[in-house]
Amino acid sequence: MDGGVVVEMNTRLRAVLGARWCKPLVFLLCLWPLAYLLHGMFTDSLGANPIEVFTRASGEWALRLLLFTLLMTPLRKLTGVSRWLQLRRMLGLFAFFYVIVHFMSYLWLDQFFDWPEILADIVKRPFITAGMVAFLMLLPLALTSTNRMMRRLGRNWKRLHRLAWVAPAVGILHFFWLVKADLFEPILYTVIFLFLMLFRLPRRRATGRPAA
Repeated sequence: MDGGVVVEMNTRLRAVLGARWCKPLVFLLCLWPLAYLLHGMFTDSLGANPIEVFTRASGEWALRLLLFTLLMTPLRKLTGVSRWLQLRRMLGLFAFFYVIVHFMSYLWLDQFFDWPEILADIVKRPFITAGMVAFLMLLPLALTSTNRMMRRLGRNWKRLHRLAWVAPAVGILHFFWLVKADLFEPILYTVIFLFLMLFRLPRRRATGRPAA
């Protein structure tokens, strides 16, 4: 592609990502799945088992948003436009929000806060255990997502937030153990996750030594 065309495309992309309406639009798009699910619950249009549909769909959207969060860095590298990273925090917090919705739908709608049964589920059912581990990984990331916590933690903030690379993997494992038979979606998410992680491999110089 001609260099001038690439420059023009990147200029337009910067303008779009820097526009005032960009973040509000992404915010509304992230809320849309929840609005759709709530509408389905209230209108009884989620099928024969609406609680199962709501719980599973909220978990899938949490995983999708985690992958979208990881996508921001590859997009920045591929386009040379750093404004993609301005959306990363919002997407990450929305991913955690959907994890909370998924978790609460299990605790409330499925188990009715039957704590002995919930604890037994966590211990005995591997997919519940994996889901709980993913939740505990994402919790400190959400609590330390502010600029103030970034300054306070310093270099430790980056070390802590590498859990954002691990949590989606655990979430995908949770999905694998949940569906058991129809593995198309978890396999698809695995392929996407591995592709995104390729962009985080350390670059090497032509001599074969790791880049500084």
